[in-house]
Amino acid sequence: MPSASRLAGLLHEGRFVVTAELSSSNSADPEATWRRAEVLRGSVDAINCTDNTGAHVHMASLAAAHLLVEKGLEPIMQLTVRDRNRLALQADLLGAAALGVRNLVLMSGDDVTAGDHPDARRIYDIDSLQLVEVATAMRDRGTYLSGRKLEQAPSFFIGAVENPFAPPLEFRPLRLQKKVRAGADFIQTQLVFDVPLFARFMAMVTDLGVTDKVFIIPSIGIPRSARGAHFMRDKVPGLHVPDELVARLERTPPARQADEGIKIAVELVQAVREIPGVAGVHLIGIKWEEGVVQVADAAGLLPRPTLSPLATVGSSR
Repeated sequence: MPSASRLAGLLHEGRFVVTAELSSSNSADPEATWRRAEVLRGSVDAINCTDNTGAHVHMASLAAAHLLVEKGLEPIMQLTVRDRNRLALQADLLGAAALGVRNLVLMSGDDVTAGDHPDARRIYDIDSLQLVEVATAMRDRGTYLSGRKLEQAPSFFIGAVENPFAPPLEFRPLRLQKKVRAGADFIQTQLVFDVPLFARFMAMVTDLGVTDKVFIIPSIGIPRSARGAHFMRDKVPGLHVPDELVARLERTPPARQADEGIKIAVELVQAVREIPGVAGVHLIGIKWEEGVVQVADAAGLLPRPTLSPLATVGSSR
């Protein structure tokens, strides 16, 4: 079995990593996925392939992740418990490993009422915490959830998500701690627009001793317009967008709002990088891969590091 991921190697070397979200594809032509992913080549360390994001149907994350592997790009396959039972989830995990996928982000997924199939049946046979436990058992014990042995255990770098801004705020660090105990190696957070509130979350996480056991990567959104910022503030559940950020974009002429969004994202990257325990950033351009590259460049995150041949994976955390 091939070794774990390059992303894992960089984090264990203490490098400040950069990941990004790939826009979902609605095309049966693989070139559509490759075109978007190619924009990110050399500017990020790994690329998230989303799983029916926002409860809207798109190309399967497993397929998108495999397409990236084919082109020598490192994917992070997202997998939700919303759409599959435990049999299908384990089958997809094993299939992903066989297709060269090493990084996972395991999550609940947005409720179906948020998408364009509001009458779809929710599965939730197991929850996201249990899915982390399942992937960990497959990797570390070489077994399915039933206890039946695998012929070859997968080599996964297991990620989960957390929202520092969803009330009750004091509960969120404890929830993250449970995911770490279940086997999560890294955490990607909800979009961070309120740095002081995120810093408070990180302080609580640090007090729990969790930052010694897991890599925490805050997500940084790149607002492209005042209208987009309005939508995120008013329509996206669990997202906290300060009014002053929306007002800043409103004061900017429409033709310059995208550039102002880049500046905002760069400022956020620089601010979260100063917070103890932050191991990298996850950049989300929302159908704007070019914006991700601009932010990575302007924030001084380029060039991306190469991995030391002496790096080891899975040592202390």
